[in-house]
Amino acid sequence: MAAHAALAALILAAVFPFAGARRRDRLILWWSARLLRILGTRLVLEGEPPRAAAVIVANHVAWLDVFVVLSVVPCRFIAKSEIRDWPLAGWIAARSGTIFIRRGLRRDIASINARVHDLLVAGESVGLFPEGTTGEGGALLKFHSSLFEPAVVNAARVHPAAIRYLRPDGTPCEAAIYGERTFLQSLARIIREPAMRAELRFASPLAAGGTHRRELARRAQASVATMLAADNPPERAAGRRVAAR
Repeated sequence: MAAHAALAALILAAVFPFAGARRRDRLILWWSARLLRILGTRLVLEGEPPRAAAVIVANHVAWLDVFVVLSVVPCRFIAKSEIRDWPLAGWIAARSGTIFIRRGLRRDIASINARVHDLLVAGESVGLFPEGTTGEGGALLKFHSSLFEPAVVNAARVHPAAIRYLRPDGTPCEAAIYGERTFLQSLARIIREPAMRAELRFASPLAAGGTHRRELARRAQASVATMLAADNPPERAAGRRVAAR
């Protein structure tokens, strides 16, 4: 794990500044997938991830959520500014293009709208966790509508995504839940878990243009809640496309 984090620092410092967009995307996909394997986490993907510039909105369970998504779709995440202070991970997040927002400061929204617009025009996707924080116990929290403003302003396609972590026997894996722990405490819990399955489900995209951010947030939350409430695991669902990595 330490060696892989050091490799990320090297790539971001020595390769990213000189690499084209496609090479950076390939490196993000490879590094994130490799991280999951190092942590004994098998990814199960259901549904169609975005193939063009879009806004991905997902429930927030753990810091690992970012890399679950990045192992499938290279994108820039909107994240709380406190992540900057995480050991090494904060530096990696900043250098990889994370868009930081200070909670409770509405004046940040205007600058983020402009940043998201530039990324979408450039063909890049943006990811966000509209709950604003991780929920203790993995319960879905209310989606903050203000975080949907960039999607509405830029008339983006919004792809709801649901993330959950299970043990090999199909029971919820509480070791992945971030809760009130520090980053290092959470990492230690995940490392001690012998094996884990990360399920990432994508629903049909939502059109953000011409709608109000509150309505868009409500629809996105309902979509994610429906996916999280599904009883049958993806690999047992007949007739569905499932990719295991």
